[in-house]
Amino acid sequence: MGRNISAWHVIIVLVVVLLLFGANRLPGLAKSIGQSMKIFKNEVKDLTDDDKRHDPAAGPDPVAGPGTDVPPPPPAGPPAPPRP
Repeated sequence: MGRNISAWHVIIVLVVVLLLFGANRLPGLAKSIGQSMKIFKNEVKDLTDDDKRHDPAAGPDPVAGPGTDVPPPPPAGPPAPPRP
């Protein structure tokens, strides 16, 4: 399916996009798409780095070192009423 795309198809799609969004809004649209792609790539990279960091087969974390694990804080909420 992707092999049948020609230059005419691309030109037609660009003309339709230009008609739908207008020439004034296209630079803002391209900028927002670029920012969204940058954020998406950074999040994917963070997730893969996070998986490597927490993988037990990968060994200890060289940045954290031993004894740097901090227990999670207790759950927040109203204190329990005293029992009679």
